[in-house]
Amino acid sequence: MKVALVGATGMVGQVMLKILEERNFPVTELIPVASEKSVGKKISYKEKEYSIVSMQTAIDMRPELALFSAGGETSLEFAPKFAEVGTTVIDNSSAWRMNPENKLVVPEINASILTKNDKIIANPNCSTIQLVMVLHPLNLKYDLKRVIVSTYQSVTGTGKNAVDQLNAEIAGDKSVAKVYPYEIFKNALPQCDVFSDDDYTKEEIKLMTEPKKIMGDDTFNLTATAVRVPVQGGHSESVNIEFENDFDLEEIRKILSETPGVVVMDDVKNSIYPMPLYSEGKDEVFVGRIRQDRSQPKTLNLWIVADNLRKGAATNAVQIAEYLLKNNLL
Repeated sequence: MKVALVGATGMVGQVMLKILEERNFPVTELIPVASEKSVGKKISYKEKEYSIVSMQTAIDMRPELALFSAGGETSLEFAPKFAEVGTTVIDNSSAWRMNPENKLVVPEINASILTKNDKIIANPNCSTIQLVMVLHPLNLKYDLKRVIVSTYQSVTGTGKNAVDQLNAEIAGDKSVAKVYPYEIFKNALPQCDVFSDDDYTKEEIKLMTEPKKIMGDDTFNLTATAVRVPVQGGHSESVNIEFENDFDLEEIRKILSETPGVVVMDDVKNSIYPMPLYSEGKDEVFVGRIRQDRSQPKTLNLWIVADNLRKGAATNAVQIAEYLLKNNLL
């Protein structure tokens, strides 16, 4: 199987390479793609070296699968060109997510909606993926009414330059260019992505819209505040969930512990709860601090953490590819 990896030199692209190897995805020919300035450079995969090629060269090679992690504009321009030659594209940008003609997929929740005709498949936002992994099984049992989510998002979600900014600030180096409008070290920025006309950021809008599409349910309300914090290991979310039906806390823990891809870490007497430090390098979504909201009935508080580069991006994309392969949809 010929697999193109578009954005092979980026942070998510590099993690995708790692995950393809870890999960032993059957790549017979890897086609790494990056910007024109990177063409000809070498990358390693499974102890072999591959030369980075241009977008057009990759399209001409007609791969069966293309994993995209190169930004929305690149995807809008080139994903259809891959699709035209018969390639199935799994795109990690926000370009296709809310397009009604494109599926938005978290395999544990809605992979069954995929068909052979889906040539451009959207990978959800990193914060969305970990959120719906917890919301979906609870919605099936108790029926969501309203969700309030506040995120604490790693600088890795912005990319390598943001990590460089944080590390430079830690080291006291002021020569590194700023990605954020303020220092991130010893700080928390209530701005993830750009602001829209209603003063919500694009990240918050993704969180408020994508879960409904993935879960196939627009009957509940969801609001979000997204915050960038000086962390490298993963994204965290404080989530308040109001249900239509009452619940039992032990049953909540049982449902979540039996959900594939979710790990319950909820032993507060022994200070056991999810943290980015623990989630880094792992594919599971971790949930803890599970407790009744004292302020109103049928309402739950919990805390969700996941590695945003893995399950929040690269792992989810590769899982989609695995589903397509297993079900003869490629």
